[in-house]
Amino acid sequence: MGVSMSNPTGTSIGMSLLRIEDRGPIRVITLSNPARRNALSLAMIGELHAALRAAGGTRAIRAVILTGEGPAFCAGHDLKEIQAARVMPDKGRAFFVELMAACSAMMLEIRMMPQPVIAAIEGIATAAGCQLVASCDLAIAGADAKFATPGVNIGLFCSTPMVALSRNVTNKHAMEMLLTGEMIDAATAHRFALANRVAAAGEAFATALDLASLIAAKPAAVVTLGKEAFYRQKEMSLEAAYSYTSSVMVENMLMREAGEGIGAFVGKTPSPG
Repeated sequence: MGVSMSNPTGTSIGMSLLRIEDRGPIRVITLSNPARRNALSLAMIGELHAALRAAGGTRAIRAVILTGEGPAFCAGHDLKEIQAARVMPDKGRAFFVELMAACSAMMLEIRMMPQPVIAAIEGIATAAGCQLVASCDLAIAGADAKFATPGVNIGLFCSTPMVALSRNVTNKHAMEMLLTGEMIDAATAHRFALANRVAAAGEAFATALDLASLIAAKPAAVVTLGKEAFYRQKEMSLEAAYSYTSSVMVENMLMREAGEGIGAFVGKTPSPG
């Protein structure tokens, strides 16, 4: 993998499909192939997956921001790459299997890594690019950002983007996006709950950095515990979720961070009566 990394001053070095920079405890991963609208080619997916895994394994990193260079956040899969594979004797089947498996594994890495991942979106996020936004824990959209799952328009339903999209927005909003392929603007994405906030055009990254800094100031172990518990309980029945989160709360209460935090809060709170 040829991702560029940052030196101790935080300045990124090297060139590749990604640019990676640390801003204190926040890792910034930038999709850096603007000529292809930061398309998720197999190479881009591989580099991004490795970069996410590296960030997840770095204890000093408290939050991750994912953004794109140029006028697009991410235009989805590289359709030229997909079309080129059709000349193979199997009409591209083996490549398509590899591509879908690699992309799904990369999206799952976001869910599994201990730190929150924040998407900062300027320009378009379409198809697998919209999936990438939906896979992140949080998303900040610039006012000019646009989102779509337009595969239906070219005969390729956005089936894998549907997985992340349908876990963010309501069924009817997801179906509208999937069946029409129409673009939605940032305000609509916010209304649909695909984006947490809408920033001024060009300010998505700065807003995401402020949010990441706020999260990075919290106890890392508690944030990690909370992220895992959030997604796990959503997959459970109500009864099972309460049983599971009760156990999580017990273990959390026994952690050093809770002992110190509650102790400090109680110590400065006047006794009742």
